[in-house]
Amino acid sequence: MASLTNTRLHGLLEPGAAALGFEVVAVELAGSGGSTVLRVYIDGPDGVTIDDCARVSHQLSAILDVEDPVPDRYTLEVSSPGLDRPLSKRRHFEQVVGSEVKVKTHNYVAGRRRFTGVLQQVTDDVVVVEVDGEPYDLPFDDIEKARLVPEY
Repeated sequence: MASLTNTRLHGLLEPGAAALGFEVVAVELAGSGGSTVLRVYIDGPDGVTIDDCARVSHQLSAILDVEDPVPDRYTLEVSSPGLDRPLSKRRHFEQVVGSEVKVKTHNYVAGRRRFTGVLQQVTDDVVVVEVDGEPYDLPFDDIEKARLVPEY
C-alpha cells in the first residue's frame, strides 16, 4: 500500500516541482499518526540549494493543502537526493550504469531480496546487478527501493 501511495503522491507533486524547474526524484511517506513524514527528494539541472528546497516546499504545500492526499497529520520535508540518491525511474538507473547500487526487491530473487553490487545493464524490464561476480536480473517492477552507493 505504501508504494501505491508513494506513486500517487509522486504523480500529484511532480507538476508542481516541474513548474519551478525541478524533478521529483522520489517520494517517501514514513511513520504514522502524529509522526508521519512526507519526504520529497528533488533535483535540478544545476543541483539543489536550500532556497530551492524552500521554494519547492511552499509550492508543494499548496498542492497538498488542496488535494489533501495524506489522511494523518504529517511533516513535509523537501531535500536534495544527496550522494546516496534514490533510484526510482529507469533513466535514473541508466545514468549510473557502472556504479555501485543497493537494491531491495519486493519478492525473493535467487533466494534474496537485498543486492549491493555494480549496476551492469538496464533494459525495459530488468536491471542487472553484479554481486560478487554473479549477475542478478532484477525485474524493474519488483524493485521496492534502490539507491546509489556514494563514492568517497
